[in-house]
Amino acid sequence: MIELFVSALVTFFVVIDPPGCAPIYAGLTAGAPRDHARAMAARAVLVAGAILVVFALFGQDILRALGISLDGFRIAGGIMLFLIALDMVFEKRTQRREERAQKLLDAHEVEDVSIFPMAMPMIAGPGSIASIMLLMSKGHGLERTLVILAALAAILAVTYFALLLAGPIMRVLGAKVEAVVTRLLGVLLAALAAQFVIDGVKASFQV
Repeated sequence: MIELFVSALVTFFVVIDPPGCAPIYAGLTAGAPRDHARAMAARAVLVAGAILVVFALFGQDILRALGISLDGFRIAGGIMLFLIALDMVFEKRTQRREERAQKLLDAHEVEDVSIFPMAMPMIAGPGSIASIMLLMSKGHGLERTLVILAALAAILAVTYFALLLAGPIMRVLGAKVEAVVTRLLGVLLAALAAQFVIDGVKASFQV
């Protein structure tokens, strides 16, 4: 179970990317009162957490209702995560996030950014939803579910503190260090995504 916890922890950290969300949040909440910014950070993390827990617990039922096999979802999810990894390696993901944030700033919609775009799609986006469903689909049991949810809770807590400390973190890290970290995480996510696809293909062709 320790191996599962570490695997889930790394997966969620790479996909949710707290260091990547922090500068976007700092830009969206620039000039907001400290208490208001803290409340928005908490609300964003709680809403995103609720969305991910729903997909963790009921995602497989949703797939069955749509007639989608778990193996098919593993392959599709792995491909999606691999595309996200490519974006991270070539810094396109950060660029799109910044463009989305700039559009909101230009539209003067900075009063409350907790639900959109922070909770969705930045924290509880397609990648994190696919990740938690893939992890949950690998096995059953209360203990396994609690381990995965504990890893999710840990990363959401890290995300919350990253949002609160967004400004100081950016001043300490700088753009160059952030770019290096993002690329390294992208390579790691690519390997995890490839494993998801391999598992899905193997299971699909088992007799």
